[in-house]
Amino acid sequence: MAFIVRYDPFSRPWFKAYALIVVGALFIASGYAFFITPHKIVPGGIYGISIVLHHTFGTPVGMMALTFNLPLTLVGIKVLGPRFGIKTFTGFMLTSLFMDLISLWVGDMALIPDDLILSSVYGGAVIGLGVGFLFKAKATCGGTDVMAMMLGKWTGRPLGQLMMTVDTIIVIMGSLVFLDWKIPMYSIITIFVMGKTIDTVLQGWTHDKVALIISNRYEEISNAITDDIQRSSTLIHANGMFAGAERNILYVVLNRNEIPVLEQRVHQADPTAFVAIINADEILGEGFKSLRDKVCDS
Repeated sequence: MAFIVRYDPFSRPWFKAYALIVVGALFIASGYAFFITPHKIVPGGIYGISIVLHHTFGTPVGMMALTFNLPLTLVGIKVLGPRFGIKTFTGFMLTSLFMDLISLWVGDMALIPDDLILSSVYGGAVIGLGVGFLFKAKATCGGTDVMAMMLGKWTGRPLGQLMMTVDTIIVIMGSLVFLDWKIPMYSIITIFVMGKTIDTVLQGWTHDKVALIISNRYEEISNAITDDIQRSSTLIHANGMFAGAERNILYVVLNRNEIPVLEQRVHQADPTAFVAIINADEILGEGFKSLRDKVCDS
């Protein structure tokens, strides 16, 4: 993943973006140096390869990551076009620098020496926090996503599938080199926590839901939603594909705390109604987070 977003140099958004990059790089480096690298956890990516090489040949993790990231990103620019701005270069260069500086300070001393599961969780959370900050600044710390994007262009396969394949190969490689088949499990824990933390940084702690209600008594249900929950609803006219009958669907966005009231009111109006409750990653607009505030904050 890479971005090009141009800010006027030394403007407030410019300073904010680069502050996020510096802080994000420091978090990523700390997560690896204090929790992941000392335990030989290999959570995929360029840094996973660098951890394997570090414990095999003694090479610095940050320097090896930089060695891989620089040519990989340059090739990515040539193959994929100029998608990689100066902020991405800054992101992975600072991450590598901070990682090696921390390693010079503490060596391979783990912050939690006797608990690999806790180290996997804390490492994933700290790294995910840093990656989330970089993403908010429209930057990355480099990595195998560039490789996956190039393979995707050449093979036509889905990007997510390719990234998973590349990372899986790296995790298995780490297990073979270290002769430890517990590594994949700890790596999966780290990757899972990292992904959840990134989502939380980018989207916040959202408890919003989307309800789709199919009922012929949609007017009564809509009035109950307005009166009892103080939410608006949108009527969608549709056709049932099985029987070919016309259907009326109410589309409602609400908080999870309002779901029990909604279900009760729908049941009172139409016990035969069909209701689907869907998690909403993010809701922007009137009554929820402002789209303008979201864009201006990013």
